[in-house]
Amino acid sequence: MTIIVTGAAGFIGMHVAAALLARGERVVGIDNFTPYYSVALKQARVAHLAATGGDAFTFANVDFGNADALAAALADVAVDRIVHLGAQPGVRYSLENPAAYVHSNIAGHVNILELARHRGVRHLVYASSSSVYGMRSDTPFRVADRADTPISLYAATKRADELMSETYAHLFRLPQTGLRFFTVYGPWGRPDMAVWKFTEAVLQGRPIDVYNHGDMLRDFTFIDDIVNGVVLALDRPPADDGRDKPGGFSTPHRLYNIGNNRPEQLTALIREIETACGRQAEINLLPMQDGDVYQTFADIDDIARDLGFAPTTPLSAGIPAFVDWYRNDWLATPTHQ
Repeated sequence: MTIIVTGAAGFIGMHVAAALLARGERVVGIDNFTPYYSVALKQARVAHLAATGGDAFTFANVDFGNADALAAALADVAVDRIVHLGAQPGVRYSLENPAAYVHSNIAGHVNILELARHRGVRHLVYASSSSVYGMRSDTPFRVADRADTPISLYAATKRADELMSETYAHLFRLPQTGLRFFTVYGPWGRPDMAVWKFTEAVLQGRPIDVYNHGDMLRDFTFIDDIVNGVVLALDRPPADDGRDKPGGFSTPHRLYNIGNNRPEQLTALIREIETACGRQAEINLLPMQDGDVYQTFADIDDIARDLGFAPTTPLSAGIPAFVDWYRNDWLATPTHQ
């Protein structure tokens, strides 16, 4: 039997697929290399999985927002579990191209739900986001908090995914776990996110744009901690026992925060990058951008209690790991441009 990992060419998807392969699972990765950011980076991630996974890894270049294409690509695959990490990411880009979010995050999520329903999968783990909490002033963010005031289309699509998943858990008893990720960073990360953008600019001697004049808090979470949480969740599907679960559901569906449980100021992130790069940043202070939130802070009591999740990587260890990968691995590849 096989685990499907959607978004396998993506940052979190590649790392999750690699962890599953490392423990002997068979993985089918799905992605369609959308050009939201460097396609060369996405291709390099898949090449990395192919090189390390051997015959246990196969890849399907398919748009899961297209139901017919998805069904055709997986017609001969015996699906056991699904880790659905593929999506159109990015808060700011959702202001420019809303149709991409409806296609991938709404239609695509329904297509994965239908696949899981008709194949009788044992567990569907899917990616949500801390952005569903909106512009909250009370912290930390708890799964039990209301999440009905999104301030970006991206956030709205992720909250819609959670509600559609609950519908399928109710109607078809489909076991599911939704994971609200909090600002993930690390090697093989995303070029549109602050850690990559700031590191690249500092090393090149260019100024970095810092929004809300640097007064923003983020629960930066290292990729290894995220992968550990995903795998812990995958191995423990929720029971269909009628008991209340995190997220307020009594179906076989639950929601968890996955974060570092330690928000940091953007200025602290910049200091760590400066130290790791050995260079001082030139900072361009700007006002808050539409769709951004002031702070994120994950309450992880539920996932710690139920699954034993415990993040172990502080910013002071994670940032040097990313900078080292960026300098010594990524910049050394011919595809990094």
